[in-house]
Amino acid sequence: MPKLTIIIPTFNEEAYIEDALHSASFADEIIVIDSFSTDSTPTIAKKFATKFLQRKFDNFSNQKNFALEQASGDWILFLDADERITHSLEEEIKQTVEKPKHGGYKINFPHFYMNRFLYHHSDNVLRLVKREGAHFTGTVHEKLHCNGSVGKLKNKMLHFTYKGLENYITKKEEYAWFQAEQQFKKGKKVTWFHLFFKPSYRFFRSYILKGGFRDGIAGLSVATVNAYGVFERYVKLHLLQKGMR
Repeated sequence: MPKLTIIIPTFNEEAYIEDALHSASFADEIIVIDSFSTDSTPTIAKKFATKFLQRKFDNFSNQKNFALEQASGDWILFLDADERITHSLEEEIKQTVEKPKHGGYKINFPHFYMNRFLYHHSDNVLRLVKREGAHFTGTVHEKLHCNGSVGKLKNKMLHFTYKGLENYITKKEEYAWFQAEQQFKKGKKVTWFHLFFKPSYRFFRSYILKGGFRDGIAGLSVATVNAYGVFERYVKLHLLQKGMR
């Protein structure tokens, strides 16, 4: 049977990493690639991971590509510390890598927020790929590439990304600075289109097109904070351009 490697990137994930590692325990190899965490993440990870690697973070693609180079499995699954592989997904992954029809597979991620899973606020993301030829590109929104066609698994990955409204907003603020700095380096200019239309469209896409309204108040909150995150990205880019940071 083909071997499976699960790669988990971390930075200060002591509250989540152990459960992620337990859900990944069926893999032939578990690699944790850590960005020099300052909490107990390394101690926890070393107990369960096959390989514990540390690398100074520069961007998401380089971090994951570095881990890919250390992997020995025929197939690679990328897992974040706040994600969980259910038993049904585990069984589907095992069956898929044994008799694959594609070179990679997308997995659906419903987000957990306000004590419920938001099935209308979910993402289909390429996460399971054949190791040969797999690589990431991009610095802000990294993209995984694989050789061959891409299919989709039926079972979902549990994603506990939103740890409450305050944490959610803080996360958006931090990510907005990161995105703004990357765009500043590329010389991108802010226009009224970025400040008004893009946040408005993000809300419309999240709440209407993706059906977020079906998730009640939680869906409305997610759509609003997502729009706010886009707005903040371009406000921060404007501040960088004016030398105000």
